[in-house]
Amino acid sequence: MSEFERAVVTGGAGFLGSWLCERLLDEGTEVLCLDNFLTGTPTNVAHLVERPGFRLVRCDVTDYVHVPGPVDLVLHFASPASPIDYLRLPIATMKVGSIGTLHALGLAKDKGARFVLASTSEAYGDPLVHPQPETYWGNVNPVGPRGVYDEAKRFAEALTTAYRTAHGVDTGIVRIFNTYGPRMRVDDGRAIPTFICQALADQPLTVTGDGRQTRSVCFVEDTVRGVLALAASDLAGPVNVGTPDEMTVLEIAREIILAAGSSSDVSFIPAVVDDPRVRRPDTTLIETALGWRPAVDWPTGIKQTIEWFRALQPEEAGYRSE
Repeated sequence: MSEFERAVVTGGAGFLGSWLCERLLDEGTEVLCLDNFLTGTPTNVAHLVERPGFRLVRCDVTDYVHVPGPVDLVLHFASPASPIDYLRLPIATMKVGSIGTLHALGLAKDKGARFVLASTSEAYGDPLVHPQPETYWGNVNPVGPRGVYDEAKRFAEALTTAYRTAHGVDTGIVRIFNTYGPRMRVDDGRAIPTFICQALADQPLTVTGDGRQTRSVCFVEDTVRGVLALAASDLAGPVNVGTPDEMTVLEIAREIILAAGSSSDVSFIPAVVDDPRVRRPDTTLIETALGWRPAVDWPTGIKQTIEWFRALQPEEAGYRSE
């Protein structure tokens, strides 16, 4: 059972947010899910709506946030999170990272609640230190196309820290590395859902650059378990959550082709501006302080993810041919 009686999850109808809502409900926590559905969808939490203790409210956290009654956990997960989204919604991304974080922190302060900020491995930018420990300050281009997301999250970390030091709010910061799994959007532009959809349609998998850039991908159930472990602790963070297993993007593409039983090949397209060349978390802190390690291996996780995409109805899956 959870130690939390009632939680507010901003961005709760998003990919990660919906999994957090479900896990909290499973542990006996009442959940108020706030989302404006800019990039999330009610479909992600449709199976939770009839469950006791769950409530879904359409809410933009960049407006004033009012929640009646007691709250003992605020998980701030509202934000566009994929490049295709934050490049399309740059100002909204900056606003939710700044004003939205301010309002979520204000709610936690008023309620005396534990507050957990969803930060990102993108805080490290295109890193000059590898793997990336929490003590690394990063290498971010604030005026590049990815800066709207990177700097929104870095500002959110600074604001969260300020509320801890100035107002005594019980805060934690989690830096989430690449996460994948069921409920990712078909069109969110990230590598794994894009590759899966292309593989299921027997289309070429479009790998950017030379494909030698690396990622460390963590199955969603493991990421959620890490986030909630941090929430239940008194750690301020930042704390990395991700798998230390590193693969090239080209390896990811080829393994998805095999796992999907696809006849696809790989097609190389131009590199993305400011795309990190390497990405791998140093997970020493979360392993030693909280005993957390990823439990779902890549073959198991990608199989489950592919099967979820395969089961989508034609109108949900843009990759299906007539």
